[in-house]
Amino acid sequence: MFSHMMVGSNDIDRSKKFYDAIFAAMDAKPGVIDPKGRIAYRHNGASFLVTPPIDGKPATHGNGCTIGFAMEPEQADAWEKAGVANGGTAIEDPPGIREGGGVQLYLAYLRDPDGNKLCALKRVA
Repeated sequence: MFSHMMVGSNDIDRSKKFYDAIFAAMDAKPGVIDPKGRIAYRHNGASFLVTPPIDGKPATHGNGCTIGFAMEPEQADAWEKAGVANGGTAIEDPPGIREGGGVQLYLAYLRDPDGNKLCALKRVA
């Protein structure tokens, strides 16, 4: 259904450091900056991009929006640590299993340096 996801950034160099670190924890390659200044990541058939806003206005995060990345629990732990070490903020509960509606999920949450909410997720049961 989705072709890609994109978030805005006010500092591409800062964002590249952050996203390169969290994607390395998922065994993904560093992002590539294109001639328009956008960072592109490709992993497991999906695309994720970081861009300065086209309209020239400051980038802002979407309140209520979360971007989820599928990964194994040990990757989620490394992902969260890499994010915090590279300018992100750990949010919500520490990484771990959450239960609800008969489903178990392993979850970790971060905010990137621009405030975008990110989630690492593994369906456990």
